Amino acid sequence: MTHWLTEAVPRGRIAAFRTLVYLFVAGDLLIFTPWVRDRVDVSGDLYQPLFVGRVLPLPTPTPALVSVIFWLLLLVALLAATGRAPRLLGWTVFALYLEWMIIAMSYGKVDHDRFALLVALAVLPTAGRARHGDPTRSEAGGWALRVTQIAVICTYFLAAWAKFRFGGLDWATGSVLAKAIIRRGTELADLIAQVPHLLLIAQFGILAFELLSPLIFVIPERWRLATVGFFYSFHLVTIATITISFAPHLVAMTSFLPLEKIRPVVALRRLLARRPRRDRPEPANSAPPAAVVPPAAAAGGGRPEGLPAVAD
Repeated sequence: MTHWLTEAVPRGRIAAFRTLVYLFVAGDLLIFTPWVRDRVDVSGDLYQPLFVGRVLPLPTPTPALVSVIFWLLLLVALLAATGRAPRLLGWTVFALYLEWMIIAMSYGKVDHDRFALLVALAVLPTAGRARHGDPTRSEAGGWALRVTQIAVICTYFLAAWAKFRFGGLDWATGSVLAKAIIRRGTELADLIAQVPHLLLIAQFGILAFELLSPLIFVIPERWRLATVGFFYSFHLVTIATITISFAPHLVAMTSFLPLEKIRPVVALRRLLARRPRRDRPEPANSAPPAAVVPPAAAAGGGRPEGLPAVAD
């Protein structure tokens, strides 16, 4: 069990995963959760902190506090994405983002798609230094990725458990997807809804998929990437039909992928090196090419004087 938890992975994979996660945190502030800055304008009586917010305890957010967290987290996340000071910057990002999520989710709605991302932020500082493209294997990095993978799968399995806990089999036999399509469905979802019994089949399929998701840890290695691809396709269909995004979860799920093979900086350098020679400027002092004179003309008998020496 210990060997499985700490299975060594290339440090280049850790570096790529770290950069992706921290860049997403910065993007999350600007794209997915900028509304948190507006939510604190409501009355403080509506703020009901999550359990962790009550245990610590954390102060009731104010516009000034939220602005400080926003700008500080944005700056630190971008610095952490470079891979420098992985422990200091990593722990800082985790603490600030945890507080950002507590504020965001303490007004009545909790999104479970951020669980695995928070776990990734918590364990990445323990992986130590890592450089892009480094093939050296690290058990500490393997542990960080494995814990993140477990969190990803727990998100699926515990979602199924919650369905049974609060809805029982009625969740699978009811009109859950039909209501979701009515509320926020797309034209594609409207077409799917017209197929008899397809939504009920989809609901049973979702439950089966979530309950069986832990099998990814025991299936042969050659099938694992295909299974992760199926996970991503499931979320693609979800976005295309009922416009629900699991972006933080999808970022955490890249912990299953061989990210060390993706090196955008190296790819960009190779692309620039392959530019056509005509696109490169010629030196200013380069002399024009000399004219090629046919042998006959060079001997004096092939061309009259005054005519250009060109090939026939």
